[in-house]
Amino acid sequence: MTLSASAPLPQPGILDIAPYTVGESKADGANAITKLSSNENPLGPSPAATDAVRAAAEHLAIYPSADHLALRQAIGDVHELDPAQIVCGAGSDEIISLLCQAYAGPGCEVLHTEHGFAMYPISARAAGATPVSVPERTRVADVDALLGAVTEATTMLFLANPNNPTGTILPGAEVARLAEELPKHVMLVLDGAYAEYVQDFDAGRALVDAHQNVVMTRTFSKIYGLGGLRVGWCYAPDAVVDVLHRIRGPFNVSAAGLLAAEAAVRDVSWTAHCCAENAHWRLWMTEKLRDMGLAVDDSHANFVLPRFAYPTQAQAADAALRAQGIIVRQVAGYGLPAFLRITIGDEVACRRVISILRDFLAGQGT
Repeated sequence: MTLSASAPLPQPGILDIAPYTVGESKADGANAITKLSSNENPLGPSPAATDAVRAAAEHLAIYPSADHLALRQAIGDVHELDPAQIVCGAGSDEIISLLCQAYAGPGCEVLHTEHGFAMYPISARAAGATPVSVPERTRVADVDALLGAVTEATTMLFLANPNNPTGTILPGAEVARLAEELPKHVMLVLDGAYAEYVQDFDAGRALVDAHQNVVMTRTFSKIYGLGGLRVGWCYAPDAVVDVLHRIRGPFNVSAAGLLAAEAAVRDVSWTAHCCAENAHWRLWMTEKLRDMGLAVDDSHANFVLPRFAYPTQAQAADAALRAQGIIVRQVAGYGLPAFLRITIGDEVACRRVISILRDFLAGQGT
């Protein structure tokens, strides 16, 4: 055998992947930092989840459950789902990656919306598939455009609803139309990472029950405040569940993560409290930003996305916030260079953001 390389080479396409950019947590020159860049819950997890992690610390030498049965049962109880149709992962990111690994590959196309979550094209490329970005209509997914982008090579379509980073939502009737008209060989993945922030919203549960090619993904990193433990899950048809169990690692979720997530999902009163607080301050932030003359789409998640006059103004506003220890997210990488994504923090954080931006815009003569 002749070796032609001086070192091992990755699979084709891997080096074309731009690494995911995380929300920053440091700002030069600031003594105290308020991080509003990663859509974390400012109220933190349920106290019951914190207690569960403390209890798990007494058993760190023991492997976690491989079947995740207790957590799947808890999710099923709270969301009225069949636990047998639930698969748990190390965050919904792992579920997304496993789905691409199983249902996409060289010669396949994976569709996502223009301003969709960055992990969709990353996971597609990692599986050897080709990601295809489909234009949105004023930052909302366009069902006709998505259906029109489907080719014989298309095997998957990712739709975040509500979407990150826009916060917009596609009405249920349009999501149902997409599921109904999509060719049956194409898997529709409905990413519900922010679903808990929407009232009376099933995030796709009924569509999973009605179709063999629809999967719903969810996470414990947002409203449940467990981003540091990396726990996610999906609800899927039996055939998809069987495939995912064949390729996931047997201990892919830590014992602490499983216990904390079980406690968190069962504490429905804490979840409701977090949802109500977010809704209150999201509306307050939206109104204050609009009063300043900034355009803001109605958000259905735990962040807002104000639009500045031009990209350099958005960058300058970001710098003004950073100078005061407030870190938000620039989203030029999502094709939104004139916007800033701002996580809804607690009352103190929200009021500080508005005060700093008001002073900034006044100094700009806006």
